[in-house]
Amino acid sequence: MIAALTALCLTGMIAAPAAGAIDLSHATVVNREEGAGEAERTAGIVLIEEAERRTGIRWARQSAWPKTGAVIVATSKLDDPGEAPAEVRAKAASLKPEGFVLSVDTSRPGQPTVWIVGADARGVLFGVGKLLRLMEMTGGSATIGSGTSLATSPRYPIRGHQLGYRNRANSWDAWDAKQFEQYIRELALFGSNCVENIPFEDGTSSPLMKISRAEMNVRMSEICRRYDQDYWLWTPADFDLKDVDLRAKALKEHEDLYKACPRLDAIFVPGGDPGDNDPSLVMPFLKDLADRLAKDHPRAKVWLSLQGFEDEQAEFVYRYLDEAKPTWFGGIVCGPSSPSIPETRKRLDPSYPIRHYPDITHNVRAQYPIPWWDPALAMTLGREAINPRPVQYAEIHNALAPLTAGFLSYSDGVHDDVNKVVWSGLAWDPRTPVREILVEYARVFFAPEVAERAADGILALEKNWEGSLRDNGGVEATLALWDELEARSPRLEENWRWQMCLVRAVYDAYTRRRLIDETALEQEALAGLVEAPAKGSEAAMDSAMSVLRRAEAQPVNPELRRRIDELCEALFRSISLQTSQGRYHASGAERGCFLDFVDHPLNSRWWLEDQFATVRKLESEPERLARLDLLRTWENPGPGSFYDDVGNPGKSPHVLVGDITTLGLSTAHTPIPEVLWWENGKSRERPAWMVVMNWPVAMLYNGLDPEANYMIRSTGNGTCLLSIDGEPVEPSVDHRRIGEFKEFPVPKQLLKDGTLRLTFKRPVENVNWRFQSRLSELWLLKR
Repeated sequence: MIAALTALCLTGMIAAPAAGAIDLSHATVVNREEGAGEAERTAGIVLIEEAERRTGIRWARQSAWPKTGAVIVATSKLDDPGEAPAEVRAKAASLKPEGFVLSVDTSRPGQPTVWIVGADARGVLFGVGKLLRLMEMTGGSATIGSGTSLATSPRYPIRGHQLGYRNRANSWDAWDAKQFEQYIRELALFGSNCVENIPFEDGTSSPLMKISRAEMNVRMSEICRRYDQDYWLWTPADFDLKDVDLRAKALKEHEDLYKACPRLDAIFVPGGDPGDNDPSLVMPFLKDLADRLAKDHPRAKVWLSLQGFEDEQAEFVYRYLDEAKPTWFGGIVCGPSSPSIPETRKRLDPSYPIRHYPDITHNVRAQYPIPWWDPALAMTLGREAINPRPVQYAEIHNALAPLTAGFLSYSDGVHDDVNKVVWSGLAWDPRTPVREILVEYARVFFAPEVAERAADGILALEKNWEGSLRDNGGVEATLALWDELEARSPRLEENWRWQMCLVRAVYDAYTRRRLIDETALEQEALAGLVEAPAKGSEAAMDSAMSVLRRAEAQPVNPELRRRIDELCEALFRSISLQTSQGRYHASGAERGCFLDFVDHPLNSRWWLEDQFATVRKLESEPERLARLDLLRTWENPGPGSFYDDVGNPGKSPHVLVGDITTLGLSTAHTPIPEVLWWENGKSRERPAWMVVMNWPVAMLYNGLDPEANYMIRSTGNGTCLLSIDGEPVEPSVDHRRIGEFKEFPVPKQLLKDGTLRLTFKRPVENVNWRFQSRLSELWLLKR
């Protein structure tokens, strides 16, 4: 299926080569048979098949030099040094492992030659990938610039992605082995050299699986052997290692898989997430795995992460490595909930490498969450939405990579496809401009004529998620750009990567328009409550609900809403992306099911509806009117008073956000809000209470009345340790449950300069992060 979907440019028109370009339309691929390994031969086949996919031209492949016509040489060994120009031979001699020379030679009359010379078989494949990324390929035509000449080797030796074949994945649990091969091939075109599978964990079944997990575990190993990709296995010890029977069963399961795999390079056992075993049990288990691994794969290593380990447990691992110095141990993996990479590198024996395990797949509740993501997007797009973040991830990669041997990413689907390519490209050469990677991505997977604009469109999708969605007018410009590209490129309508970009552009704009509309409806409904004393509480609430329900009765932009449905259906057909549990068999609501949340309220409608039901039960009309007045003024407390929905970038004007770049988040742990997951994403509670803020850098107020009396009111959870202008203050009201109020009188002497600076000390709490104290809303009320 993937093969068919990337047939991009068969227009039936033959384009003339551009000036200064070498015409490769009738080239012959020279690719050794004798003396070349399987991977080198595979590289030649990849070049021919991928060029044909984009041009309709089928190049001949042979081991002998052709008598006439353009030639593309793909080799890791210059059998006849006289054939290659001296420049090519000199550059090839300086290559490091996996590097390649790509050079155009026009010295032979009538026989221009493209040299792809790899330092090894992998280098040939990566050189083929670079040629495909640089060539101009249209229907019936393939050209390359006559001045093309480069020699390059990868900066980091580990460059890969987790493609775990399990029910939890949001797309590839529905793939067959052929589709996996195509995707692994396409990742390799951008320099990826390893794949990590999940052979055992997650025992739930998927109705979409075409072959068993046991069979796919071996098939993926065979694919990796063919393409010379390292094959890793992620195998948590998610059982009690003190249970002798379970331990023996796991070892047997591992040993059987090791024997069945034609290629296996590494086993990665996370210390936790999942798993809850002490390292005193984990390390002997790893040794037993290594003994069994060595029988069939003597060069393979066992790796460990310190995820979930306390400081003393991590120290146990370091001491074990210091003292035993096991040769079977590959290194430490640093991923979500692990000690930091700098901290790990400082303590770890320098003879052992670090592998970064970056979470490039999740948007919230993640290792690298989107900084200050608007809750309207976080609550609808969710944790695994289509998420190109090229600039942010470039910052993270380049900040942390120098302390590592490279990365192998955490991924659970194709929604992060752009991120995979960006990480691979930067691990090859961190100096590569991000936009250059995106242009090559668009040239290979879309078409040369839209590559520049599509690259800008991908960058614009990342910008859509910056700051307040309501105030981000760039979202509409992004939609216009993708609308223009779609109109220009109807032949790409079945391309799944193209579909992902389109649905994000449409979804973001639709959500923004809904947010603007539903915010106005809430304001109108609450403003109408001012008439409650005159018309009665019952009538006032009825009127307010009729306004709020217009969001359903008169929906915004039904044409965009239909387009989202159409694109989600197209994505399920093209690449099995499961954007809905009910419709497309997604394994869970957090697993990319943004279609299930596309109509989720973007105001407090559900909460207000429940509040009105409670008000109706109050015994007296004065009680009902008092409560309605509180609801009416909740976010509009009156002249001289201020309200902040502390974690919402569109409603927190007094919050100092600090360094909100992803680089700052990855290295300095700047506090940012995060949207919690209540009642499977369908909670009717006030949305502001579901935004975790632990805690803001500060809140700042200017232009206050020095003669007035002020009070601070807040909602949140647990304890609030507040200081005003550096002085700790005690609450006069200290309710601690979610939705209840705390109140702090403001000392009059602090108002002399008309400014207040609020800061918060983090409480010391030994509880799960979901239950820790936090701040949700804060008012500065002028009495």
